[in-house]
Amino acid sequence: MNHFDMIIVGTGSGNSIPGPEFDDWKIAVVEKGAFGGTCLNVGCIPTKMFIYAADIAHMVKHSEMYGVDATLDGIRWTDVRDRVFGRIDPIAHAGEQYRVGEECPNITVFHGEGKFTDERIDGEQRVIEVNGQHLTAPTIVLGAGARPNVPPIPGIDPRLDLPVVRYETSDSVMRLDELPESMLVLGGGYVATEMGHVFSSFGVDVKLVNRGPVLLGHEDPDVARRFTEVYSQQVDVRTGTYEHEVHHNGDGVEMTYRCSISGELESVSAECLLLATGRKPNGDTLNLDEAGIEHRGWRVLVDDAGRTSAPGVWAFGDLSNELQLKHLANLEMRDVRHNILNPDDLRFTDRSLTPHAVFSHPQVAAVGMTEPAARDAGIDVMIATKDYGSTAAGWAMEDTTSFAKLIADRATRRLVGAHIMGPHAASLIQQLIQGMAFGQTVDQMASGMMYVHPALSEVIENALLDFSDENSG
Repeated sequence: MNHFDMIIVGTGSGNSIPGPEFDDWKIAVVEKGAFGGTCLNVGCIPTKMFIYAADIAHMVKHSEMYGVDATLDGIRWTDVRDRVFGRIDPIAHAGEQYRVGEECPNITVFHGEGKFTDERIDGEQRVIEVNGQHLTAPTIVLGAGARPNVPPIPGIDPRLDLPVVRYETSDSVMRLDELPESMLVLGGGYVATEMGHVFSSFGVDVKLVNRGPVLLGHEDPDVARRFTEVYSQQVDVRTGTYEHEVHHNGDGVEMTYRCSISGELESVSAECLLLATGRKPNGDTLNLDEAGIEHRGWRVLVDDAGRTSAPGVWAFGDLSNELQLKHLANLEMRDVRHNILNPDDLRFTDRSLTPHAVFSHPQVAAVGMTEPAARDAGIDVMIATKDYGSTAAGWAMEDTTSFAKLIADRATRRLVGAHIMGPHAASLIQQLIQGMAFGQTVDQMASGMMYVHPALSEVIENALLDFSDENSG
């Protein structure tokens, strides 16, 4: 038995836990893959590097409207790919080397999949087995993350009748050796729409098949509808589908499905299949039941302090929250780290203003409630909607589709939700997050400071001013 003061499972945000405060702790770090977790290796960072290149290609293709005659001569896919992973892979390697090096003499790294056994030390301490080695500690932190969800569809799930076809996920598609001529994307969330934007901008014939009636179905309905309309101008989108099956089709794949409107059987073929149907927590790899850790499905259940149902075991990030956002995982990790060091002064994570963004084309960002959620909560809502095209910056961009939608409580005159679709949405949302976090009214946010003219931030200013106009009227 290897005894430690703390065991950390997963090196995404969990790798940031050991700092100078823990120099006198004997720590075990367990990692089955590359250091850095989802965000560094297969998520936030590489996808946004690909998307930046895709945005440039998309701009070149649509430059004519600005009086600029430009052509996209080609995409050097391997150069694009190698620029991304030529920077990322060394970071993951360096992170691991730092933890195993002389700078961290109190840390031991165990490579492999950690899972609980039914053993107990001193009556309470849980035991984790890694490649035949048994580790125990009074404090265990689970940051094991999530992985691509593979849906139970014939032709994909090996337990069903059809032969399994080759498919890619977000973990593999960015490392393809060459661009396919065509790609079938199954899904309608952020992974599907971001990757669809990347590959369609690079000249791939992308066909996207989604179960729901709109893309980004978790967004405010006005955003989801408008996004679906705009995105469908770039990608062949099939929504409202069910009874999917996938078959081999020569060197490619064919998917059949039923249309929810007509009920008829339809099909679509492509060279490459990308499954973009969400990510599932890795709780099923941990033997949670052996440790007496409560879970829902394979999502670990925690309280707002990050505590699981097992004494001394903490969890955070994609393993335990439903939002699967790196910035939320970082916040939860910081609170868990504080709580381990200060058990008599616990911090509780406030997730009420967790923002998110979709870096597709168009870009989407949101914080707080959607309009239906606000109305269901009994809030007397005020709505302000402002098009990008109503500002000078929007005119310059020839933008006719982007907009901001703000939702406020009439009684308190404070924002309860903000939703933006268009260029730089992920940046524009930040001033609204700050105003909401500090309890400002819409009037204070509109008139309590100056906005740069002419800048896209005037879209936000003008939307906020609409609330003041309503009040004065």
